[in-house]
Amino acid sequence: MKRMKKMIIIGALLFGPLSLPAAAQDAANLPGPGTGGGSPPSPPIFAVLDADHNSVISTEEIAQAPAALQKLDKNGDGRLTPDEYIPPRPDGPFGPPGGNRAGAPPKQDLSSGPADDDRRPPKPPIDLALDADRDDVISAGEIAQAPVALQKLDLDGDGQLSAGECLSAGRPRMPSGDH
Repeated sequence: MKRMKKMIIIGALLFGPLSLPAAAQDAANLPGPGTGGGSPPSPPIFAVLDADHNSVISTEEIAQAPAALQKLDKNGDGRLTPDEYIPPRPDGPFGPPGGNRAGAPPKQDLSSGPADDDRRPPKPPIDLALDADRDDVISAGEIAQAPVALQKLDLDGDGQLSAGECLSAGRPRMPSGDH
């Protein structure tokens, strides 16, 4: 019996590390919550504008933006409110009660601190570009001007918008100056 335990331990030590690369590769190939094998789903605005779902909003798709955005208008009032264009958080608007996901450090008490809006992640540039007056409602006039607003996000001047140009939280909220 003692010899058997020793053989199992030796086997685990010898062959265990060989299985790690395969396990890591299997984990990397698992589908994630979005369409990119672990990438988050696209925000509704980007998803509806990217009609062919190739992660690029083409010149033609930019031109068709007003019609595409109307598809998000659930109540048919001609404008988009946050409940129509901002996806809900899986655990409520600001995460689970207490703001703590499994394994995350506890959040500080915000009862006397920032308002709920301050705890939301920053809006992607595409949302900011379309909501020109920053009132969180994309009005009928702003929808009509969507092609012009979207062209301002084309930082590389190629006539189309990549997911990075539209969604990157790490870049300035809006490009400076008009193109």
